[in-house]
Amino acid sequence: MVRWSETLGRACRLQGSMPEISASNRKSFVSQSVQLHSFEGGVCNPHTLAALSNMRSSAELPSFKLNSGTSMPAIGLGFANADNSPDSKAIAAVLHAIEVGYRHFDTASIYGTECALGDALSKALSAGMVSRQDLFITSKLWSDSHDPKDVIPALQQTLTNLKLDYLDLYLIHSPMKLKKGAIYPPKAEEVLPSDIEGAWSGMETCFERGLAKAIGVSNFLVKDLAQLLAHARVPPAVNQVEMHPVWQQKKLRKFCNGVGIHVSAWSPLGAPGTYYGINDVFTNPVIKSISSKHNKSPTQVALRWSFQLGASVLPKSFTFSRIIENFNISDWELSPEDMTNIGNIKRRPLSILEQYYIEHGTPFKTMDDSEDEDP
Repeated sequence: MVRWSETLGRACRLQGSMPEISASNRKSFVSQSVQLHSFEGGVCNPHTLAALSNMRSSAELPSFKLNSGTSMPAIGLGFANADNSPDSKAIAAVLHAIEVGYRHFDTASIYGTECALGDALSKALSAGMVSRQDLFITSKLWSDSHDPKDVIPALQQTLTNLKLDYLDLYLIHSPMKLKKGAIYPPKAEEVLPSDIEGAWSGMETCFERGLAKAIGVSNFLVKDLAQLLAHARVPPAVNQVEMHPVWQQKKLRKFCNGVGIHVSAWSPLGAPGTYYGINDVFTNPVIKSISSKHNKSPTQVALRWSFQLGASVLPKSFTFSRIIENFNISDWELSPEDMTNIGNIKRRPLSILEQYYIEHGTPFKTMDDSEDEDP
């Protein structure tokens, strides 16, 4: 089994270089990409063609206002290289996504993709495809750098990898603190006593120095957020968590909404096709029925559901046609009946993260005290 962390040692090695895209060639970039990638099994994907006909400018892309005052695009491209794709493929995906209209890109130091994303962004910026102020770039502090003295050096390394002067959003990747050098998934003996307060003080310094326009957390439960809020000088702007129709995070969403923390959904489709993901979202009969009713794909229905609940979504795909399909969720709506029916879908016994950690012997909470309990 390939682990995300296995890419760390070669994170900054680019496998092949992408040519600069001149202004005269930018118009043809998307059309060429679609010709090459939007035909699956010899049949054109109708949802891709529909998305192409409805592509809108980045100025019209919906966004959410964070408590920091920053606007966060509602749709982002997740950059966890779970299938160990070559960097050249990841770079091409980012350039294509920018042409489609994406401005929000989400990575993390543990993913091993910061350098590839930085290379792609550098090419896009130098070619005039996009300006820095129009981009929204997120990365995350890994769990072996929770000591306050380690937070700024970790962010500075991330900025070097991304070839940027600041991040739009910097997140604590997990409340779990690990020994130096521990990777994903961590071993039981690598888990240290939690120090959320110490890690957050370092994050606040990053914010105050302008190295991050907003700061937040990821994979935090209600109890973790309550502990953080009890001492935070700067409240977290975002909690990025697993959220999809078969893991709905009802209690956590209610808490976050009440304290002004935006919820962002990683693996909003259940991460199908990855070594840790599930197919439960696509195969769910409720999702399939609503998909047919609206003439949309199950992917689009699942993403639209999260969006209508007020969550930003971060689907990960390096496939050109899927990048377009995932983007096309803002010009149609699910009905109240649709939302109720999806809300009544029975949840999985375990989240993706819980199941994966349990399989690898990492101490983690089980459903007996999960924060996904219904309010």
